[in-house]
Amino acid sequence: MADILAENLSGKSVMGSDGTELGMLYNITMDLKSGELFDLVVEPNEETPVRTIDYDQDENDRFRVPVDRVQAVKDYIVVKR
Repeated sequence: MADILAENLSGKSVMGSDGTELGMLYNITMDLKSGELFDLVVEPNEETPVRTIDYDQDENDRFRVPVDRVQAVKDYIVVKR
């Protein structure tokens, strides 16, 4: 995948590879020393069927999607479901 600046990801919609809209990118977690990325933190939409999403959730009910699940970044961030 080509290099993409984090500022270009801010506010992007996140969609599952099955077409399910998961929500909007809220944040990205990383190791500050190594620069390794861990998770995309996704704020679910009101219409998101939360019970059918199999990603871990944080204390604010945001999805934590491991970065190795990212398949494409275009108009949407597409993640493997």
